[in-house]
Amino acid sequence: MRVLLIYPLFPKSFWSFEKTLSLVDKKALLPPLGLVTVAAILPQEWEFRLIDRNVEAVPESDWDWAEMVILSGMIVQKEDMLNLVGESHRRGKKVAVGGPFATSVPEDLQAVGADYLILDEGEITLPMFIEAIERGDESGVYRATEKPAVTETPIPRFDLLKFPAYDNMSVQFSRGCPFQCEFCDIIVLYGRKPRTKTPQQLIAELDRLCELGWRGSVFMVDDNFIGNKRNVKLLLAELREWIAEKNYPFTFATEASVDLAQDEELMDLMIECNFNSVFLGIETPDEDSLKVTKKFQNTRDSLSESIDTMSEKGLRIMAGFIIGFDGEKKGAGDRITRFVEKTNIPIALFSMLQALPNTALWHRLEKEGRLIQGQEGTGNQTSLMNYVPTRPIDEIANEYVEAFCNIYDPVKYLDRTFRHFMSMNIRPKYGGSGKSSVKVSWVDIRALSTLAWRQGVVRKTRWKFWINLFRIIQKNPQVLTRYLSASAFIEHFMEYRQIVREEIESQLAVHLANHPRVVVKPVEESSQPEQIPAKTA
Repeated sequence: MRVLLIYPLFPKSFWSFEKTLSLVDKKALLPPLGLVTVAAILPQEWEFRLIDRNVEAVPESDWDWAEMVILSGMIVQKEDMLNLVGESHRRGKKVAVGGPFATSVPEDLQAVGADYLILDEGEITLPMFIEAIERGDESGVYRATEKPAVTETPIPRFDLLKFPAYDNMSVQFSRGCPFQCEFCDIIVLYGRKPRTKTPQQLIAELDRLCELGWRGSVFMVDDNFIGNKRNVKLLLAELREWIAEKNYPFTFATEASVDLAQDEELMDLMIECNFNSVFLGIETPDEDSLKVTKKFQNTRDSLSESIDTMSEKGLRIMAGFIIGFDGEKKGAGDRITRFVEKTNIPIALFSMLQALPNTALWHRLEKEGRLIQGQEGTGNQTSLMNYVPTRPIDEIANEYVEAFCNIYDPVKYLDRTFRHFMSMNIRPKYGGSGKSSVKVSWVDIRALSTLAWRQGVVRKTRWKFWINLFRIIQKNPQVLTRYLSASAFIEHFMEYRQIVREEIESQLAVHLANHPRVVVKPVEESSQPEQIPAKTA
C-alpha cells in the first residue's frame, strides 16, 4: 500500500510566525507529530510519503504515486482538510481522516465523503482500520470506547520529515490533563487521567532525532507536562543524565499548569534537563471568571508570584489569556493587559472565548440556547465568539482588539521581554540552563543583523533595542541568545495585531447587522436572555 500523508494548511494565526521564521530560513514552527506517529503504527511494509502543506505544495508525482491519502489536523485546519478530501476524490484516491478535528466533528468529514474516519486515539483505531483494509472494506468509521496506554506507542517516523523546514521538533510524553476547565477540549479528547510513556520510550525518541541529525529546540507537546508529577520526575531524572552525556543537543519547551511553581524539585529538574520555556494557561487575572470556567487550580496561589518564581529559575514564560467569560466585568481587556505588563510575560496568547465542540462549555451553552447557529468555534485569534455572552459582544470585541494591539506594541513588547530576561537568575549549579552544542551559522548571523537593522535603526524601538541589549550583555549575559530570539517574535506580531483588528472589526460589523444585540444574565441570576435594541450598539 502506497500511502500519502498530508498535513493541511493552517490559516495565518498567532502561532504561524511567518515573518519571524523567515529570519532563520524556516517554513513552520512545528512538524505534524500525529501523522509521523500514524506512519509508525501502520504496517511498516506499506510505503509512506509525507507532505506538510505549511511547508510545500503536494507534488503531482506524489498524487500519482499514492494509492491512499491519509489526513489529520485540528479544527483550525478545517477549510484545507475539507478541500483535500475533495481533491483526493477528484484524483480517484481513497481518503482516510483522523485527528482532533475529525474526532470532534466527524459529521463535517462525512458530509464531504471521507471514506474512512479513524477517530479517537490511533493506538486503538488504526488497527481497526488496518483490518478493514485487509478485508477489502471500501469505507468505515472506527471509534474507541477506552483510552489506550501509550507505553507501547512506537517511535514516530521522524525520517519522513524535512528537518530544515522546521524551527522545532516535537515529541510527546503524556496525554490527558487532571483538571476540569470548562472550555477545554483536551479533557474531552484525551481524558482527565494523564497517561505517560516510559522514560526509556521518550529517550529512545530523542536518540532517534539525534541519529537523524536534529539539533536545537524540541517541544514536548503534552497539554500538561506535569499532569503526572511522579512519572515526570522519573523521566527527568534519566533525561538529565542522557542530555549531559550527549553534550546538550536539545533545548526543551512544554506546556504546564501554574502549580509547577509550587514544586521546586520539579523546576530544578526541568532546568537541569535544558528546559528553557513553558506555556501556562493563565486565562484571566479575574478570580471570579476562573471559578466560573472551573479553572480552580489558578485560584489557589498568587498567579503573579508563581510566574515570578518560574522566570527567576530561568524558564521563559509564555501564557494564554481569554476574554468573554460569563459574568465578566467591564474592563477585562485592560486588566489582562496590566497583568501581562506587571508579570513581564513576553508572549501572551490572547483570544476571545469560543465554545469548542463537545466541551462542557459547548454543552452548557447549547442547553441554555446560547450557541449562535452557523458560527463554529475554531480556536483562532481572529474569530469572534460563537455564543451569546453575558455582556455586549461589541464591548468584549472592542476590549479584545485594543488589548491585543496594546500588548504587541513594539516598544512595550521589547521592554517587557527585556525585563523578563533580566529577572532570570541562572545559577551555576544547574547543568542545563540553555546549554547547546549547536554551532552559530551564517543564517543566525544574518538573522541578528536583520533584527538589529529593523529594531535598532529603522523603528521607534531603536533606543530601547540598543540600551536593553547592552544591559543584558552587562548584567545577565547567560540569557543573551534567548533574549534576542524572543525579541524577534515582534516581527510576526507587528503584522498580526493589525490582522486581528481588521478581522474582528469586520466580523463584528456583520454580526451586529444580522443579530439583535442580545446579552444574557449569568445562569445563577436568570436563564432568560435580556433583549437590548440593536440601535444602541
